[in-house]
Formats: sequence, C-alpha cells, structure tokens
Amino acid sequence: MSWDWQFYCNDTATGEAVAGCFGPGGKEQTYLQWMLNAWGWTLSVSLLALLVALVVGSLIGIARTTPNKWLARFGEAWTELFRNIPLLVQVFLWYHVLPALFPVLRDAVPPSVLVVCALGFFTSARIGEQVKAGIQTLPRGQRYAGQALGMTLPQTYRFVLLPMAFRIVIPPLTSESMNIVKNSAVAFAVSIPELAQFAQQASEETSHFEEIFIPVTALYFISAFAINRVAKFIEARVRIPGSGGGK
Repeated sequence: MSWDWQFYCNDTATGEAVAGCFGPGGKEQTYLQWMLNAWGWTLSVSLLALLVALVVGSLIGIARTTPNKWLARFGEAWTELFRNIPLLVQVFLWYHVLPALFPVLRDAVPPSVLVVCALGFFTSARIGEQVKAGIQTLPRGQRYAGQALGMTLPQTYRFVLLPMAFRIVIPPLTSESMNIVKNSAVAFAVSIPELAQFAQQASEETSHFEEIFIPVTALYFISAFAINRVAKFIEARVRIPGSGGGK
C-alpha cells in the first residue's frame, strides 16, 4: 500500500501544489489549512457546548435536589426530555424546526450557536443526573449543619454541598467532557465545517481516504485526551487529603 501525503499541500480549488502548504495571507487554500480550520471549528463547538452543559447541567442537578417540588419536577422534566431524544434529532430540531417557528433565530443567531445549544442541552441532562447523584451521595446532615449555622439554602449549596459534590463527580464529568468532543461530529449533518465534514468532503474530492481519516482520528483523540489530562489535573488539585482516590 502506497500512501501519498503530498496532497495536503495542494490547493483545494485547483489541485496545484502550494509551496510551504499554506496559501498566501493565511487564507484557506490547501487541504492542510482546511483540516486545521475544521479542527478549530470542532474545538470551538465542543468547548462552548461543554460550557453550556456544565452551567445548565449543574443548575438542573441542583434543582432536582431542592425541597421545592416545582423546581424538582422541572429538573426531572428537563432531564427526561433531553436525555431521551437522540442527539442528531435534537440538532435537526434546533437547526431546522425552531428557526422556522421563531424567525429571530434564523435571522440573528448563527447556525453554529444553534448546534452548540443542541449539543450543550443534550449533555446537560446527563451532567444534571451526575450532579444530582453527587449531592445525594453526601450525608444529609451536611445540609442540616449548614442551615443550623444560619446559612440560607443557596448558601448551603454554595459553601457546603457543591464543593464536595463536584469533587465526587469529576470522573464522570470527565467522561462527558470527552464525549462532547466526539458528539460534535454530528454538526456535519447541518453543514458546520468541522472535522467530520472535512473528512467526508475531502475524501470524496481526493480519494485519499486513509490519509484523511488517520489524521482526523488522531485530532479527535488529541482533543479528547487533552480534556482528560486537564480534568485529571483539576481532580488532583482539588482532592481533599485523606478523602481517598489517591495519595
């Protein structure tokens, strides 16, 4: 088998070789530039969706453990709704259906933002479940102790429950953070120019399937592994001595 990697230096429009593999002025002209730009889109969508998922998922997890039954029911409904609809269906709903129902989304919101919302809300249901489990793992006396000290319920969550709960759920949150990088590949279905779309389109144009999918796979691995290392670093930094999980 003979692999040809030189095509990455070819102009995407003309097929002619470009010296140095980068077009003049940093414009997207070669397949290498196209792949790096697609990687940037993948990272942008993944990290923004992760931010949305962490914020919304944490609020949903908190709501499901509060004594307010309406908040708890809202959290349960949110989790069941977004967890039980396939991600690809949610992406199409955000990209096609909601803009048709609410024209302001079509006119003022970039498609990539809609994909970020779809991916973030889908993952928020899973993170909400984990945050809820982390809070419920704590002894019930911790909540009572915080309130006995004169703290309000929000203060009890902020200073007593959440610092411990988040330490407990860092491992599953790490898995969800890595999954969000992989799940970002569904964005190609609505023409977001990320890695999966690059791999599909470039392989059809050049017929260099192995040479395209091997680097794309490596970039997905590097992205997910980098998130894993950051999460491991955070876990080590916030670990309470003597609480287990390592020395």
